[in-house]
Amino acid sequence: MTPQPRQTDEVSQTLARIKADALALVCAVIGGVGLFAMTVWLVIKDGPQAGQHLQLLSNYFAGYSVTWPGAFVGLLYGTMTGGVVGWAIGRIYNRVVNARQR
Repeated sequence: MTPQPRQTDEVSQTLARIKADALALVCAVIGGVGLFAMTVWLVIKDGPQAGQHLQLLSNYFAGYSVTWPGAFVGLLYGTMTGGVVGWAIGRIYNRVVNARQR
């Protein structure tokens, strides 16, 4: 028994949407843990001028530095930034899908 075209359309419309909240949560975790891990890696590595490029994030994130306390500040900023970016991507994607289905 093959599904009716109407049922197939309903399923494809449902699957085409992204849950913006879930995407925001995933991006927040990836952003926070990623920036934390990169900072900790450079602190442990501690070569001459280690983290010179990553230190440039302090121009955007007040209080961030390539140090142990800076790693935790980076965790907070990475979480916030990742969450906002993930949520925005989810919302924009869903609006585009809705516009195409009309």
